[in-house]
Amino acid sequence: MIEIKGLHRNWKEFRLAGIDLKIRDGEYFVILGPTGAGKTLLLELVAGFYQPDGGEISIGGKNVIGLPPEKRNIGFVYQDYSLFPHMNAKKNIEFGMQMRGIKNRSKKAVEEIAGYLNIGHLLHRHPNTLSGGEQQRVALARVLVIDPDVLLLDEPLSALDPGTQDATRKILKSIHSDSNLTVIHVTHDQTEARILADRIAVMMDGRIVQVGTPDEVFDKPVNDEVAHFVGVENVLKGEVIESSNGVCVLDIGGKVLEAVSECAIGDTVYACLRPENVTLSKTGVNSSARNSFEGSLLEVERMGALVRAKVDMDGSFLLNAFVTNQSADELGLMCGEPVVVSFKASAVHVV
Repeated sequence: MIEIKGLHRNWKEFRLAGIDLKIRDGEYFVILGPTGAGKTLLLELVAGFYQPDGGEISIGGKNVIGLPPEKRNIGFVYQDYSLFPHMNAKKNIEFGMQMRGIKNRSKKAVEEIAGYLNIGHLLHRHPNTLSGGEQQRVALARVLVIDPDVLLLDEPLSALDPGTQDATRKILKSIHSDSNLTVIHVTHDQTEARILADRIAVMMDGRIVQVGTPDEVFDKPVNDEVAHFVGVENVLKGEVIESSNGVCVLDIGGKVLEAVSECAIGDTVYACLRPENVTLSKTGVNSSARNSFEGSLLEVERMGALVRAKVDMDGSFLLNAFVTNQSADELGLMCGEPVVVSFKASAVHVV
């Protein structure tokens, strides 16, 4: 287990404050946050590249504060891979062992790791002749060959094209499942976090603001700031006007909607609704739905496999909905036309 308690460090222009985390053995743990949140700095403190001003970091029950990086048995992969351009792939991989003074791992170990990552045929090549995905696998091999207890990944997919990202995600999942390594992976990419993580810590402005499973973080954000960041899109401010039996009624800009939540009458709250949970139709209001309203279509934006529709709810608020291209064509969505939006009370998360 990795346990972080009260960790803080001031770099004058930026500070990490009061970081508390527990990461389980063998867990794939993702630290998710916007650019500039302090994710890489936290990773570097865990690795030992910086020493904190205060707090504790323990790995496997051992306090590692003050220990140099090479004594922590941690593997670190930066987003730019940090490969040596004058060395071929084989020598880059071997360099990790040389730096740790590892002499009991043979040439065969390097070849086995390279074969596992499907780069055995590239060992004679230099980094500038490799693709981004191939460089990433060489960097991973350099770390895995030292047999680390913990693998730290700093935005490992950010420089890769979508197809290579998908392939590399599969490699990372295989490494984790085959080795049972404890992995800490930092990223700003929500898709990446949702696919890979056992649990996620959301980091903003040098603080951890939420920890939970992917479903908890993406469907039940703790506040409106997290909701906006994880792609909820519909974050509506309103007032609780009724509350009973686990259902509250909210007044949002003069329109009334229901949510499954324990709220107190008079509370000012935010209703968070993911756009994929909103249904669009051209027919009349759905009387069987808890929430069904007529509105006017403001924008239709095609986004690959999905279409984002922005609906004006009679000036009360704007609502985004995602539909498939096929659904959009069948509905004949046109700006300015009336539409009906419907969503379940259970799809509304209130904070």
